[in-house]
Amino acid sequence: MDQQEMKFTVAGTNITEVKKRNKESGLSYNEVYALLAKTGGKGTSVFSDTNEQEIRNKLN
Repeated sequence: MDQQEMKFTVAGTNITEVKKRNKESGLSYNEVYALLAKTGGKGTSVFSDTNEQEIRNKLN
């Protein structure tokens, strides 16, 4: 990456590098929240798209 592609803040932070590292860092807050909702995290069941009856049928 050449110098022209890089963007810096007034304080000297390399914005391009920060965005790259954020992308590689793992799940975002919203992704974690959605994952918890789908897997039955405490208090998130109202956001779940899991069919409870389908799961019960599979277990029994």
